[in-house]
Amino acid sequence: MSKTPDMSAMFKDVMGAFPVDASAFEDAFKTSATLNEKLSAVALTAAEKSTDISSKWAQDTLTKLSEMSKAKADPADYAKAVTDFASAYSESAAEHMAAFAEIAKKAQMDTVELMMAAGKDMGEDASAAVKKATNEATAAVKKAAKAS
Repeated sequence: MSKTPDMSAMFKDVMGAFPVDASAFEDAFKTSATLNEKLSAVALTAAEKSTDISSKWAQDTLTKLSEMSKAKADPADYAKAVTDFASAYSESAAEHMAAFAEIAKKAQMDTVELMMAAGKDMGEDASAAVKKATNEATAAVKKAAKAS
């Protein structure tokens, strides 16, 4: 009767001949975590600045509304107050929208800069990991060839 080959032992020998270096995965995780931290900081900074602008815009609007809502002696003064409010609000809107655009532009530039740096880092890490794996595989093949 023939003996059934032990496949688990054979796979163990094969996997032992080609070891996996977990440090490459750890490095990739650390790089990814660092990138996520920096991207979060960019997003949170942009959100904080946007909230500040929104708050200031609301405060300016309320101040202008309080001026407009004051009692006037002449009915024509009400029309002038509404016109003045609309004019001031238009100017304010343009200024605040420009401020929002600047925040978005800065966040976009920071994000692109981070992604470019991360791509470079990840490319270097991948290149080093592939080179190391190639060297280890070559050494394992040479070792296996000498053994047989």
